Amino acid sequence: MSDSALSTDLVIAQTRKWVKTVVIGEHFCPFASQVFDAQTIRYHVVASQQLEACLQALIAECQKLDETQTIETTLLVYPQGFAEFEDYLGLLELAEDLLVVQGYEGIYQLASFHPHYQFADADKDDPANYTNRSPYPMLHLLRESSLEKAIADHPDSKLIPERNQHHARALGQHKLAELLENCMNIDCDQ
Repeated sequence: MSDSALSTDLVIAQTRKWVKTVVIGEHFCPFASQVFDAQTIRYHVVASQQLEACLQALIAECQKLDETQTIETTLLVYPQGFAEFEDYLGLLELAEDLLVVQGYEGIYQLASFHPHYQFADADKDDPANYTNRSPYPMLHLLRESSLEKAIADHPDSKLIPERNQHHARALGQHKLAELLENCMNIDCDQ
């Protein structure tokens, strides 16, 4: 196996572990377990650091979702770039604009995750930031119709962000940092 394949496999394994142990395990997203268990999440590692290539990968994933109804959602993982949160926010803004320009508004939407995620109204050390912290910078491409259905079927879906903030603060920064760090520990022989 080549270094790049191993590297891609490792990034995907770490990302899957994060989805399972943090996103699902801490109930930050009540909709995630169904698509995780059904194996309908696509993990796409974008090796490029070039902004244009990263945005092209996003549109390619939109086209992949257009063509493949068995894929429910895609996590685009950017392990080589956007380490600085401000740079990542620039990518996110351009990505959201590009979805509109390419005619995907109302079809797909983005959720954002980053190792140093910080809500605009939160302190850097607020444990609530961990609800959107991930092992690598990521764009989560969601089918808007599926998201609308999941929200409609979930009682009190409007309370999810508030519940997540309370839960994260109850766990504390140390515990959440430990959970995130543990996602990086993968036995590659498995």
